[in-house]
Amino acid sequence: MDIKALLHKRKIRIDKRLDEILPKKDTMPKGLHRAMCYSVFSGGKRIRPILTIESCVCCGGKAEDALLAACAIELVHTFSLIHDDLPAMDNDDYRRGRPACHKKFNEATAILAGDSLLSLSFETLSREKNAKIASSLVKELSLSTGSLGMTGGQAADMDHKGRKKNTKTLDYINLHKTAALIN
Repeated sequence: MDIKALLHKRKIRIDKRLDEILPKKDTMPKGLHRAMCYSVFSGGKRIRPILTIESCVCCGGKAEDALLAACAIELVHTFSLIHDDLPAMDNDDYRRGRPACHKKFNEATAILAGDSLLSLSFETLSREKNAKIASSLVKELSLSTGSLGMTGGQAADMDHKGRKKNTKTLDYINLHKTAALIN
């Protein structure tokens, strides 16, 4: 199978599982759930979850074994993008060629959608049948997303907003904000 076909196949499976995990758009509170679905299904390539699945396969596991973890990572990634676009952060009006969540809905809904996706990511990991594996996954995702991971990278980016960043600072931001969900 060529790489394009593999990426497409994995993306379709991930999107199907994400659709099963996310609350339906017509479930109360409808505006919040619409914002969550809008952001998750905004045309991303699903690189982080695909890397999660392929890492499992390379270590002898099955793709299905890593699907919940892959979806949890995509939910966290989407949460980070929603919050990154907010006026208090990078103040971006567009994401992937479409209005950012706070522009499509409103700022409060975007914040709540991001927060809800983060919570849903941990709930998704808790569905893992093996409690020991679930606990390990929750711990790893927590470390990757907290102040010593992705959120810390965002904070460093905000601390240096509008100022020239030296190589050490740029490396820190890139490692924590951008690469935290890939490491």
